[in-house]
Amino acid sequence: MSTLDPVAVFRTEAAECLEAIEAGLLDLTHQLDNKDLVDAVFRGLHTLKGSGAMFGFEALAAFTHHCETAFDRVRKGEVAATSELVAAVLAAQDHMRALVDQPDADHGDTGHKLLAQLQAAVGGKEAAPAAVSVPAAVRDAAAKKKKKNSWRIRFSLPANSMANGTNPLGLLDELRDLGECTVRADTSAIPPLDALAPTELHISWDVTLTSEQDRSAIDDVFIFVLDDMELSVEEIDASAAATAAPVEEKAAPTPVAAASAAPVQPAAVPEFRPVEAVPAKREAPAAVSQAKAAENVRVPAERLDELMDRVGELVIAQSRLSQLASASADIALRSVSEEIERLSGELRDTMMVLRMVPVATLFSRFRRLVHDLARETGKVIELVTEGESTEVDKTVIERLADPLVHLVRNSIDHGLETPADRLASGKTEAGTVTLSARQAGGEVIISIKDDGRGINRERVRAKAESSGLIQPGQPLSDSELLQLIFAPGFSTAAAITNLSGRGVGMDVVKKTVEALRGAIDIVSAPGQGSEVSLRIPLTLAIIDGLLVRVGSGRYVIPLSAVEECLELSLEEDLRSRGRSFISLRDSLVPFLRLRDLFRTGTKPDVHQKVVVISTGTERVGLVVDQIIGDHQTVIKSMSKLHNNVATFSGATILGDGSVALILDVGHLVAAGQQQEAQLRVAG
Repeated sequence: MSTLDPVAVFRTEAAECLEAIEAGLLDLTHQLDNKDLVDAVFRGLHTLKGSGAMFGFEALAAFTHHCETAFDRVRKGEVAATSELVAAVLAAQDHMRALVDQPDADHGDTGHKLLAQLQAAVGGKEAAPAAVSVPAAVRDAAAKKKKKNSWRIRFSLPANSMANGTNPLGLLDELRDLGECTVRADTSAIPPLDALAPTELHISWDVTLTSEQDRSAIDDVFIFVLDDMELSVEEIDASAAATAAPVEEKAAPTPVAAASAAPVQPAAVPEFRPVEAVPAKREAPAAVSQAKAAENVRVPAERLDELMDRVGELVIAQSRLSQLASASADIALRSVSEEIERLSGELRDTMMVLRMVPVATLFSRFRRLVHDLARETGKVIELVTEGESTEVDKTVIERLADPLVHLVRNSIDHGLETPADRLASGKTEAGTVTLSARQAGGEVIISIKDDGRGINRERVRAKAESSGLIQPGQPLSDSELLQLIFAPGFSTAAAITNLSGRGVGMDVVKKTVEALRGAIDIVSAPGQGSEVSLRIPLTLAIIDGLLVRVGSGRYVIPLSAVEECLELSLEEDLRSRGRSFISLRDSLVPFLRLRDLFRTGTKPDVHQKVVVISTGTERVGLVVDQIIGDHQTVIKSMSKLHNNVATFSGATILGDGSVALILDVGHLVAAGQQQEAQLRVAG
């Protein structure tokens, strides 16, 4: 699997975020009293600021922080939303785009002027231009520029370079980014038209570059193609550069564009294009732009869901066809059925590969975040990741990125103590934040755990009472009390900083997880730390399942959760009444009678079966009447009317057209463990 460039991913996501902010601002101009639009713009600015800081775009984070503060005051009713404020933030948004595209460039006094305009619009002390320290630092660094060096660069690429995915125009654009650049294309090696192969490259380049960068920066441009190309780099003095600089020919782009427009087969283009990791600052020819668009296509999640739904329908239709063919003596029908089964299986596997990606692509984003937060807070932090190979739906990965940012920042800011406090309490100097992922039956559990001070229940209750979330002295269970931290606007921070304190982060987490039909579990021990677990169900996927019968109904158990199957005779069933335990290799395993749980009203079969399922270290047996066999299960999400039915995670359509419900393994294991605890207390 190719390695994604995290900076390129951030730029793509930032562009989408800025577009959403702009749309919200434009809508707000017509509805200045619309609180939902104000909240939407605020959340967009908050996300852009947090993501910018996460990927090292400090100037963007510092600038956006003041725009976010202005909308926070509007959100709290301290100032009114006005057309002047909207105009100021729209102008500021253009500057944000520049900070995304060119984070290290000298943007002059643009930021100061925009923040002065923003200050005038809100009429408050926030957004004071002097507060933007990062752009000032950039200007100070620009004032200490190194002396400029002049280089003459001559290079040529292999004839098959474009067919292998190398874009020479991208290399030239990266050279132009280093400084003043003059380019001449050498077309002398182009063969006659009748001998010209349209997929081959015959152009070489002679470039004169004047830059503050050293030789290593030039080598970095060609680092991924250095082994196969011819490259000559020599340093020349400024006077020689003026005379040796080649004249950039206007006709040169024509053969390049023609060669770039050659019909390169998409299958020959590799997944990872290092040359394109740095966005081009110059406008490429139309043919090259079309080629780039063909290599990486961003598809809306709704289309992937629709395609998966069609594949699921095909699997169901193929299952029905197989049943008809097996009951028929027609050899031709059986042959066609087997071919359809093979093709639908390959299509299903391809679709699953398109949607499923390992969480390593998500967890890898947090290394830089933890590093920067450690420097900012003065804390010693170790990041531990577990279960990186666990595969999650691509849509889930994208939508969980922002909630995980909030959770990690929250663990570091509120959870972990300073080194001195940790040593005083007998802990190691370094605090640990653990990101883990695992699949438990029909759901994926992603946990964020820290070994910090834990959640202060008294402070949470006091804040909730002062905010009106609960009545003074209202009795709450520990779980209910901890869930209050996800309330909108809730924060126990003493002051608002770039890191936390606005009470918006955990609210974002809850809304996102609920939109995925998931749940949040939180556990905290004073002085030992906290753990937040996001339980994300499989709402649209194809899994291997074990089809069983209970009474007259049929149900599917995710095969990944099944450990083994045992036989339970009627005599053993009668003997176990009142204790509901089976002995399995010198250990007692509680079991649930699904016939009683589902109230089928039928008599048990003479030879019942016990399906032992597990989630990690916990095991529970499920008593069923019959094990029918394995089944390719197309998961259909339950309707909104059944959201509270925790026993089932979805439904599927069988080959005969009937519906089978998919058991929620996590819920059943929890129910079995609860029953075991009750029996032990009663005993």
